[in-house]
Amino acid sequence: MIYKLTAKYQPQIDLLMTVPGIRTPLTAIRILAEIGADMSVFETAKKLASWAGLTPQNRESAGKKKTTRIGRAGAYLKPLLVQIALAVSKSDKYPELKSKYQQLKKRRGGKKAVIAIAWKPLTAIWQMLSKNEAYNAELYKNSDKPPGTREFTTAQAVAFLRNKGFVIVDGETGEVV
Repeated sequence: MIYKLTAKYQPQIDLLMTVPGIRTPLTAIRILAEIGADMSVFETAKKLASWAGLTPQNRESAGKKKTTRIGRAGAYLKPLLVQIALAVSKSDKYPELKSKYQQLKKRRGGKKAVIAIAWKPLTAIWQMLSKNEAYNAELYKNSDKPPGTREFTTAQAVAFLRNKGFVIVDGETGEVV
C-alpha cells in the first residue's frame, strides 16, 4: 500500500536511492515523507538542517555560551539520518565521508562527528531535490578542499593580518602601518 501511495514520487525516490547510506526504497520514502519533495520550502540547505534538528542550539547570555547541544527538532528524521551517518562512516564504499568522520572524531569526538556526517547527506538531498540531479561525490570532495593557489596582493595580506588582530609595523622605519 505504501508503494502505491508513493508511486507519483518515484523519480524523487530514485534520486534519493543514489545518496550514500540509503539502500532501501522505504528509507527514501521515510525521508521524502518527512521533508517533502518541494525544496522551495527551505531557502537553503542550512535551513533544512536546522528544521531537522542537526544544528547546535544557540543559548548564550552576557557573552557566555550555555550549551552547544543539538536541537530537539526532527524527532523522526534525525535518528534516521544518524543511522545513515553511522553506516556510511564505517563503510569503505564512501571514502570521502569516512575520512571526514575520522578527522572530526579525532578533533571533536564521536557523537559530534556523527551529527556532522548526518548533515552532509541531508545537504546533498536538498541539492538533489532542488536541482533534480543524482548524487555526485566529486562535487562534495572538491568543496572540502582548500583552493589550489593562495595568492594575496600586499594590500590583501595586510588587510587579512589586521582582521586577525595583528599590528603591522614597517621593518625599516618602525612605524605602524
